[in-house]
Amino acid sequence: MLEQLDIKNFALIDSLSVEFLDGFTVLSGETGAGKSILIGALSFVLGGKAGVEQIRAGETEASVSASFCIKPGTVSPAAFAWLDEHGIELENDRVLLRRYIRSTGKSGAWIQDVQVTRADLSAFSSFLIDIHGQHEHQSLMRVAEHRVFLDNWAGLQQTVADFTRMYAQLVAVQKKLEELRTGQQDRERRIDMLTFAVQEIADAKIQAGEDERLEEEESKLASYEKLYADVEEMSSLLDGEGGIVSLLKKLRGAVSHAGQYDKNLAGTGSRIENSFYELTDIADEIGNYQRSLVFDPERLASVQDRLALLYSLKKKYASSSAAPVAEVLAYKADAEAQLAELTGGAENREALQAQYNSLMKQVYAAAKSLSAQRSAAAVKMSEQIETVLAALGMGSTKFQVCISEKPGTAVEQQCGSYGMDDVEFRISANPGSPLQPLAKIASGGELSRVMLAIKTIFAETDMVPTMIFDEIDTGIGGEVAVAVGSHIKKLAEKRQILCITHLASIAVYADNQIKVEKAVNKGVMQSHIHPVTGERRVEEIARMLSGDPAGAESLEHARSMLEKFSIGKNAEDMHG
Repeated sequence: MLEQLDIKNFALIDSLSVEFLDGFTVLSGETGAGKSILIGALSFVLGGKAGVEQIRAGETEASVSASFCIKPGTVSPAAFAWLDEHGIELENDRVLLRRYIRSTGKSGAWIQDVQVTRADLSAFSSFLIDIHGQHEHQSLMRVAEHRVFLDNWAGLQQTVADFTRMYAQLVAVQKKLEELRTGQQDRERRIDMLTFAVQEIADAKIQAGEDERLEEEESKLASYEKLYADVEEMSSLLDGEGGIVSLLKKLRGAVSHAGQYDKNLAGTGSRIENSFYELTDIADEIGNYQRSLVFDPERLASVQDRLALLYSLKKKYASSSAAPVAEVLAYKADAEAQLAELTGGAENREALQAQYNSLMKQVYAAAKSLSAQRSAAAVKMSEQIETVLAALGMGSTKFQVCISEKPGTAVEQQCGSYGMDDVEFRISANPGSPLQPLAKIASGGELSRVMLAIKTIFAETDMVPTMIFDEIDTGIGGEVAVAVGSHIKKLAEKRQILCITHLASIAVYADNQIKVEKAVNKGVMQSHIHPVTGERRVEEIARMLSGDPAGAESLEHARSMLEKFSIGKNAEDMHG
């Protein structure tokens, strides 16, 4: 579960540290106080998108850290496997996530003390928290998402991924067959072009790395006069009259003579002796090199002609004239492979057709199997969602996960990348009314409750320990809000739940309540956060009820609701 969140210079937040408890926690406050900023900061440290606009005005860096307690049985075993795979160890069953972004756009992220990518952060945090964003229920309006909801709930993600790969193979083979069926004239033109290219490259008899070696040789031949002058000067300095070797020879004699009088010079004499022989050897090498230097204009012309040919081939068959000659050779190999395929004729087509027919049968069988699994899961999912909707004040609502086959006359048309099923959620909100597409008839409040129902049944199968609802109360009130609050309370018996709400009828069910406030400090707007308990919580509930945190009637109503719906320490605190 999420234990602590530390935020610095994020949006309107200067510096903030907040501890979270288990159970059901409500975050309340006036509109614009910064409740969603808090969720934004949490999304940021969980691997969400980052932008310099998130940095507090006047600052150069924003940072957020979040501490989680994870123990076996409270979180998916995949979370521990992920940590082991990345060499990250827990400390007292705790894991710390950290992330920063600077005004330069640079950002960094860590899990414990191991630096990770944003993708890593997002992948790992998905085991810890499920955030239902303020507008996430709008995904229910997109029919394409309904299939994803069903597959995820039924645990069919891997089955669907395997099917998608098989279907992609079918489409690829079909594409090759269509290419082989193209007009004979186009095919022959392609064969002629590839044959010419292969022959032209083959005639050139290119060797790997040849261009680099020739360029070096050309540079040497073209700069003969300068090179010879430099080598001649080196030879003169070393072995000429008064050169280094001659001077060392005299120095060697002088040190040898002086060594007769002081043996301490023996080491120096040995070093000079070694230097003399080393430089004598170098002088001989340079002399030999100088004698080997011959200006060969014919060889220079030959090298330049060869480079011109390679340049021409690169312009035709490589990514650019400056590309390595290896790209020309790679083009030749690819052209030969294409020629083999194009000239394979009937045998190649027959083999591809046989492969296509085999894949088509496999894809169809896999699609039928996947469809059967979806159909069975759809019945159970519909029943469970109706049960939850009844608890949320929609007892007469009928909900159905409808599955229909895609239209088409061929397997590849019937199926598509995810199988042969079109999945759509349908709903009947009133008794006797026919089932209609959810996107057509559901109100905002109904969509919120349907999404809450989906989140609820997902919570029964996954092991994500913390769920966050950002304004799940959109479009609801009255008895419906009471039902939603009661339902979230029950959900919090097995999960840590954080919920942003403006409704007192939901907030009174919470085990803990945190208030977010906005205030001006030294001319700068800042958000602050603090737990509210006892009489302060009564005042906050009163404000949520009527906007009047001090009115006797509002306070009495708030106290009455808390006594009725809140249990444990919170109820006791209200009496001081």
